[in-house]
Amino acid sequence: MLRYIYANELHRFPKLGHTMFLDRADQFRTRLGWDVHVDANGEERDGYDDLNPLYVIWENPGGCHGGSMRFLPTTGPVMVNDVFGHLTGGSPVVSPLIWECTRFCLARDAGSNVAAALMLGGGEIMTGFGIRHFVGVFDARMVRIYRAIGSSPEVLGSEGEGRDRISVGLWEFTPEAQKKVAERAGVSPELSRLWFARDFGGGNRSKLAQTG
Repeated sequence: MLRYIYANELHRFPKLGHTMFLDRADQFRTRLGWDVHVDANGEERDGYDDLNPLYVIWENPGGCHGGSMRFLPTTGPVMVNDVFGHLTGGSPVVSPLIWECTRFCLARDAGSNVAAALMLGGGEIMTGFGIRHFVGVFDARMVRIYRAIGSSPEVLGSEGEGRDRISVGLWEFTPEAQKKVAERAGVSPELSRLWFARDFGGGNRSKLAQTG
């Protein structure tokens, strides 16, 4: 199932949070060879994890991480502006209606539906809080994954060639895309909305709206 958790609430889900950061280290450093920081506990974290982002996490039945994404409003510090601004022509992406999505991570044993389920969760955030687009940086390997899920971005800028190609993309979530992603995830729209309402049915919804 999907969970929506702020960084400062991860202590309520210690197993889920720990395995998420372990899987991030495994994916980004071990498998992809990125120059990322991994701490003494084997967890991959960066400075954006200190800004109280919202995580959308697929929780496996045993309580472990199956996949996740990280979201921050572009009205504050975000990677696309701080690190990859040259890919958008030097014009920062800043809008309360655009959030950044980063650290798309899948556990090694993630089911074939998990990537689509995460995208479905992102769509719930868009719909629930009036966000029009997500922006994010992605590498060449993700192009095939996005296409298979049915949620390909508009490319704003790229650099590099082949497997080293890096791009900045802009996503929207049309009803047609939602239907396709839900089918790929094997999750009904009704169940997806129920998971979202569970985590944002009260005070958490107001908190998210204020950060945007």
